[in-house]
Amino acid sequence: MDFEETALPGAFIVKLDRKGDERGFFARAWCRRELEERGLVARIVQANVSLSRVKGTLRGLHYQIPPAAETKLVRCTRGAVYDVILDVRPDSPTWGRWVGVELTADNYTMLYVPEGFAHAFQTLTAEAEVFYQVSASYSPEHERGVRYDDPAFGVEWPEEITVISDKDQSWPDHVKDPVLTGLL
Repeated sequence: MDFEETALPGAFIVKLDRKGDERGFFARAWCRRELEERGLVARIVQANVSLSRVKGTLRGLHYQIPPAAETKLVRCTRGAVYDVILDVRPDSPTWGRWVGVELTADNYTMLYVPEGFAHAFQTLTAEAEVFYQVSASYSPEHERGVRYDDPAFGVEWPEEITVISDKDQSWPDHVKDPVLTGLL
């Protein structure tokens, strides 16, 4: 696995180190030792699959607060998505900054999302499937979100948003969320 740190410290683009021959290729998509050697969280307690049928579907921006904060390793296994992370760590010098990465079934690229980042993706194709491993179990009482169009963050989505849940449309502005303003 090849790790490339993004402009947001602690978040990495992870590319598979493919070993190919006439049969195709082999690559390791997860290795606890390789993550731990880089000081990254390598605990997996849950793996999730998300299928979005319509191009332009937006899911997120979600995160969980302590004690259920989670790290994610995200990969698109069918179609293509634009994966976005937003730094919501209150004391971070990159607080409020975001990075977007195109993940496709063909590019075998993953995104390592550390604790303290909101995460979302928008589908670039119909029938887009995303597989992600997380370090903490889902905890509804610790779930938080950032509205996808909060002007304070200015996330730029590549496609017109065609489908979005009521919950994702109704997350508060960052100034109304004490976690995002550093009050918790």
